[in-house]
Amino acid sequence: MSASVFFVSSNKNKFEEARNITAKFGLKLKFLKSTLQEIQADDVKEIARYKAMEAFSICSKPVIVEDDGLFIKSLNGFPGPYSSFVFNAIGNKGILRLVSKPRDASFRSIIAYCERDGDVHLFSADVKGTISQKEQGLKWGFDPIFIPQGRNQSYSQIMDKNQISHRYLALKKFANWYLDTRKSRGR
Repeated sequence: MSASVFFVSSNKNKFEEARNITAKFGLKLKFLKSTLQEIQADDVKEIARYKAMEAFSICSKPVIVEDDGLFIKSLNGFPGPYSSFVFNAIGNKGILRLVSKPRDASFRSIIAYCERDGDVHLFSADVKGTISQKEQGLKWGFDPIFIPQGRNQSYSQIMDKNQISHRYLALKKFANWYLDTRKSRGR
């Protein structure tokens, strides 16, 4: 069963990763490049919900948005919902300077789906891990400094990242729900 949903983001890397993941489930994503408002909120779910409603208002088609956060234990969960802003302001090198022991962290992904005004479904997933001592690998975002639990390499270095990441787990939940819902509706 093939289905299409618009993935709304200004981040082409995030789209490509999401497209590759959802294709495994028979769900085709289309890219709608748009810079959505990044509201300041203490909860990643609230940010994702707002973005999904804004994305739907732009195109009036079924959309998903993804918001995520890196939560570092020694920094009391910082940068958390402010991850995008913090990454743009101080990058991985800045985070590495801030982190002390313990280096425990988790990455959280929220997929927000909207097909009707005000009706948003959320799918979340967390992956526990640690913050590396230095950048490892060259990929985008916090991937070079996050080492998932049970691994000794950063997301940037892991070949199967798209099968274990927080984004994969949240997209898997969404894709299964979406395809089951379409099937039950006879679409």
